[in-house]
Amino acid sequence: MLTKKQLDLLNFIHKRVQRDGVPPSFDEMKEALDLRSKSGIHRLITALEERGFIRRLAHRARALEIVKLPEALGGEASHGFTPRVIEGEKPDVRQPANAQPVEAVGAMELPVMGRIAAGVPIEAIAHVSHKVAVPGAMISGKGEHYALEVKGDSMIEAGINDGDVVVIRETSTADNGDIVVALVEDQEATLKKFYRRGNAIALEAANPAYETRVLPEDQVKVQGRLVGLIRTY
Repeated sequence: MLTKKQLDLLNFIHKRVQRDGVPPSFDEMKEALDLRSKSGIHRLITALEERGFIRRLAHRARALEIVKLPEALGGEASHGFTPRVIEGEKPDVRQPANAQPVEAVGAMELPVMGRIAAGVPIEAIAHVSHKVAVPGAMISGKGEHYALEVKGDSMIEAGINDGDVVVIRETSTADNGDIVVALVEDQEATLKKFYRRGNAIALEAANPAYETRVLPEDQVKVQGRLVGLIRTY
């Protein structure tokens, strides 16, 4: 049986994975549960892991996977729960124009537009390298979707690792805190958290080793927002 705090944290992680395809950061968990320190989050995560509700992925900073949900959250404690990043749950998903259905696995093919830097920005992405099958539940909202291979570790505390494939929905707008593909000075593309600061844009990493870049708003163009993540082992 879970305590209220354990249940609240599991529910928060579950909703964020369903919405973004990646688990929340420890800071976001701490703020959501109104705790004073990250140590409280560590204790709650350890308790959930010991009870078999979540699994921490080895050698990956804060990479979490929900294994099952209790009945209080609409699951059955005796059965495994498959996260959204692996298998879609939403019925009747509208397929974007550039996606091709893969009926055998209930997925869709999206173009992989090369690599995106989760670190120092790389040259702008402008070509399709190959295609990847993604769960239909990741294709959310209107607009085109595409995939990018992550290079670097600047988003590791957001659960995004070097070599992961991120699913992006094309959009030119973003809200504060969104993880976006940002085109810097029409030359460099990078995956970062987006924050508007007056007439400037802050591109924030999820790794303390990287400094936040603050640029005039006319030098940053949002190319899309993160809606899912695919990881292979």
